[in-house]
Amino acid sequence: MPVNNSEGVPQFLPSVAPIDRIDLAKNWLPRYTGMPLEQFGEYILLTNFHNYLELFAARFQCQIRGIGRPMQAATSADGLTMINFGIGSANAATIMDLLLAVRPKGVLFLGKCGGLKHSSEIGHFILPIAAIRGEGTSLDYFPPEVPALPSFKVHKFVSNILLESEQDYRTGVVYTTNRRLWEHDNEFRNRMQDMTCIAVDMETATLFIVGHYNQIARGALLLVSDVPITPDGVKTEASDQKVTQMWAELHLDMGIRAMATIGQSGEEIRHFRY
Repeated sequence: MPVNNSEGVPQFLPSVAPIDRIDLAKNWLPRYTGMPLEQFGEYILLTNFHNYLELFAARFQCQIRGIGRPMQAATSADGLTMINFGIGSANAATIMDLLLAVRPKGVLFLGKCGGLKHSSEIGHFILPIAAIRGEGTSLDYFPPEVPALPSFKVHKFVSNILLESEQDYRTGVVYTTNRRLWEHDNEFRNRMQDMTCIAVDMETATLFIVGHYNQIARGALLLVSDVPITPDGVKTEASDQKVTQMWAELHLDMGIRAMATIGQSGEEIRHFRY
């Protein structure tokens, strides 16, 4: 298509060779995380809390890569990788795109969420059966009619580990939003409850949709860190530190055991885009 130069004369832009998105991902994943491609494992744990990554590295005595970069990562001697990708749906989409570089066999997000049911309690685990795409980012991948779903087999293994460990958990639909300060908005809160959402977060729907787009098996195990439907249930710095102290190691342990079980079973998790 011609464009006009400063004198108004039409000129044609030179043709540009198409850019391969896999090649970009292979270049950018190490750039974002500081970790060479060959050091990523076949199974990936995702988090958006640096202390989870520190707990992981201490447990497996492995190095944290990417300090000072947008994301940090560590890989155990057994080949399990954990990545701290940051907060929000844009970062969630970025990491699920960049993981095209290594084509993991399974990805599990260990995130926190706000409980939206009066029966919700801090410390509950939630295994979402779906997520509502209230964040907008996922619209760059699929139209709004496409549901944000986890991979069944990933959640099957997570569920088995929770049951074996006698950990109570809930299932339900999570609402994913780009809004961080919404607790004052009664209309927004009531709308989420009218949709029978069990929890609210900022990443799950995006991770599910971009994983579907890139044909990456994915799941999420969420920890209820606050119950914002009550006036005294809104998360604070002090309350979040208490949640971390009481449940972060257990949360991480459930994720590690689930992904290790998938790897040991040798059961293939297939993904189809129809």
